Amino acid sequence: MIRYTTSTVALAVALLAGSAAFAATPGSGQDGAAPTPVPASAVQESVPDAASATPEPSNDIVVLGTRRTDRTLATSPSPVDVISSAELTSQPAANMIDALKNIVPSFYAGQNSISDASTFVRSPSLRGLSGDQVLVMINGKRYNRSALVQVYGGSDTGLGRGAQGPDISAIPSLAIGNLQVLREGATAQYGSDAIAGVLNYGLREDQGIELVGRAGQYYAGDGESYQIAGNAGVKGDWGFINVTGEYVDEGQTSRGRTRPSAANFAQNFPALANQLPNYPLPVQIWGNSPSHGFKSVYNSAINVTDSSKIYVFANYAQSKGNQSFNYRASVSSTAVDTNGVVRNQGANGAFNNTFFLTPCPTGNATCPSGGFVRDGNTFRFGTLYPAGFTPRFVGKTQEVYGVLGYKGTSGAFSYDLSGTLARNKLSLSMYDSANFSYGPATQTSFDFGDLIQKETNFNADFTYAADLGLAAPLTISAGGEFRKETYEQTAGDTQSYAAGPYAIAQQLFTQTAPGVYVASGTTAAQGVGASGYAGTSPATAGKFSQKAYAAYVGLETDLTDALTVGAAGRYEHYNTFGDAWVGKVNALYKFADAFSVRGSFGTGFHAPSPGQSNVSIVTTSFNNGVAFQAGTYPTNTAVAQYYGASNLTPEKSTNYGLGFILEPVRGMTVTVDGYRINLRNRIGLTSPFIVTAADLAAQPALLPVGVGGQVQYFTNGFKTRTQGIDVVGTYRTRFSEAELNFSLAYNYNDTKVTEFDARVVGTAQLIDAENLAPKHRVVFNAGWTLDNLSLNVRENYYSSFTSAQDYGQTNGVPNQVFSGKFVTDLELSYTFAEHFTVAVGAQNFTDEHPDRLKPTSTVQIYPLTGGTSDGQVYPRNGGPFGFNGGFYYTRLRVKY
Repeated sequence: MIRYTTSTVALAVALLAGSAAFAATPGSGQDGAAPTPVPASAVQESVPDAASATPEPSNDIVVLGTRRTDRTLATSPSPVDVISSAELTSQPAANMIDALKNIVPSFYAGQNSISDASTFVRSPSLRGLSGDQVLVMINGKRYNRSALVQVYGGSDTGLGRGAQGPDISAIPSLAIGNLQVLREGATAQYGSDAIAGVLNYGLREDQGIELVGRAGQYYAGDGESYQIAGNAGVKGDWGFINVTGEYVDEGQTSRGRTRPSAANFAQNFPALANQLPNYPLPVQIWGNSPSHGFKSVYNSAINVTDSSKIYVFANYAQSKGNQSFNYRASVSSTAVDTNGVVRNQGANGAFNNTFFLTPCPTGNATCPSGGFVRDGNTFRFGTLYPAGFTPRFVGKTQEVYGVLGYKGTSGAFSYDLSGTLARNKLSLSMYDSANFSYGPATQTSFDFGDLIQKETNFNADFTYAADLGLAAPLTISAGGEFRKETYEQTAGDTQSYAAGPYAIAQQLFTQTAPGVYVASGTTAAQGVGASGYAGTSPATAGKFSQKAYAAYVGLETDLTDALTVGAAGRYEHYNTFGDAWVGKVNALYKFADAFSVRGSFGTGFHAPSPGQSNVSIVTTSFNNGVAFQAGTYPTNTAVAQYYGASNLTPEKSTNYGLGFILEPVRGMTVTVDGYRINLRNRIGLTSPFIVTAADLAAQPALLPVGVGGQVQYFTNGFKTRTQGIDVVGTYRTRFSEAELNFSLAYNYNDTKVTEFDARVVGTAQLIDAENLAPKHRVVFNAGWTLDNLSLNVRENYYSSFTSAQDYGQTNGVPNQVFSGKFVTDLELSYTFAEHFTVAVGAQNFTDEHPDRLKPTSTVQIYPLTGGTSDGQVYPRNGGPFGFNGGFYYTRLRVKY
């Protein structure tokens, strides 16, 4: 239990009272140039492991939102978090996304257990906004998008549905000297996407060798996780070279139950039970997909003169994941739910059909061409998959990112010229599946083609510090940028997308005499493409590009010893939609050495990507165990326009911020920052349109989806207002011979949908836009260090959340609200022989889980298995901290 002292409670009350004063007041601005990276040594001090001392925030050098080299957290007009390398590398999770979830309260990402390609590339959220409304940079240079556009529906993609943001999981933690998080809009400084904030990864420049090995598994005995990472650096008067490599292997977890249909099958056909997928585990897996991958980073700078250098840094990563899809039952059965209702557990439709294989004789008038003879020459999918099947979806990701630049100074003038080339590729395939429309000729494995994102950036940034007799020089910054991005889809195997001979109903004929046939019914039309996911066809494959040109200017100075002001403006031109003008102002006023107030006002935008404008895909989804096809179509296609689509336009934002910095006693710093983000023309996917027979007749291109299937497309469908407060407090002191470090980070975030198009945005989407992520999030950290022994305790609180897109709503009220939880993490570490540190720890020490699903009007629980019709026990997206439960681990660090 956490005990709160009187002073802690008083501080919390004071902070909340300060937040009530937040208003949409104009404030300050920053310059427009990309930040100049600083050595990690300038931002953090060397620390042995997780529980090590954190530097006092007032001493941390800030490189985000300013070109000045003397900015610290205590003097920054913008709210910035500085996360040290030790904080990142001491997290139990190897994935960068999960590491940030533990550290940054407003950072959110779902678990993504069975969510198509979104399992391989997760889309996180900052301040309740999507992943492509957060700009990611490495050493101050824009990081490229992932190749995946998040089209998967439901709460797994939730706040990031429709987004195409960067895949930060490709970045190894050990390569990072520090991560700075700018918690306000910054489009005027850095361009499109910087609406919710900016993440800037400063790479290591230090000398030495560091090796880290970690192993762990979940309390349930699965999900074995292994990580090996190494960093090596050399440094001299000539410059530096630093290299990092990491290999990670993550095992599968399973927290669901088998499906009632599979339990019935095992009971009714015991001799075939071992042919059930995954037997004796559940036939489909609700949990982490097994994966492995390699990540690497190279960072270097070579001095050309005493005041100029050439720099090169790069990131290469690859990974492979193997995901369980939904089970396709081979026979129908029934099961009783908790309300005593007997419900059908239907077989997949293809297993109910007999495929007649003998075609009508050529030239026979009574059995015309295209028909089939009803005889004994037949096929049933039960012979291929007697116990049904669960497709396995495989995703291979590859990230290649490189930057070459030249920068230097001449007196008060500095310059930075750079070019960036990047490519992200996602290759998708599947096995243990079928294309039902091909009948017995079906393949069982499929290549779906590649999704590729390519980006080219050229930047020129200039800064001049003019001495005008003010309290500080006037920092003038200006520059330009050229950016080109290309989204590409390559074609997959023919059977992965194509319609076979059984895709349409075929006339059947019975022979009554030699050469004489009579009509005797029709076959049932079969689903098109691989069951589970459809590959890219040649008709939808292609390359789609977008170019942008930008220019910016920024000013920043101290008008007096107490007052810092700044302003920035930016112009961008896109060849796809035209021009964008944005600006920002901010200011900080120091009332006393221990108290400062800061504020900001700015406008921003997010340009729709070529991927969002051109992605085309068909997947298999399920509703209460019943399969249907769901298609996403580009807005410029006849199908999308048939349902009312129009071309996408940029999202536009207005950001307000007001906060204060308090240093009440030695070793303590408190920052409180309120914010408000008004976002217009938000890009997202529509609610699904159900395809009717009339629709199919009017649009034959709907055949891959079929009658009863669903269609969606991208749209500028709604407006939102996001407002909240960030509170960060740190306290560092000594007790006897021990060093104590305390930190408290609190985020309150509230999003309201203020306007929407009811024709395309559904009620469940609106509920989750406002309530999928917890509104309250707290991270309290306490560290104790005595000589070489350290103990670290982190207490996390997540308030309640919803998942209406998955579990339904009634008259605008979600059918289930999942309650808030406290989650405790512990780590004990010991350093010996100066260079070696061993740590043991537990994440989610008390083995907390989200609430179990409960029976509602849209969710049935079956006593036979203890889960839903598809085996779910917990919310499928895992909620804010996942449903795997407790995880224990050990880590060895060697550093020279």
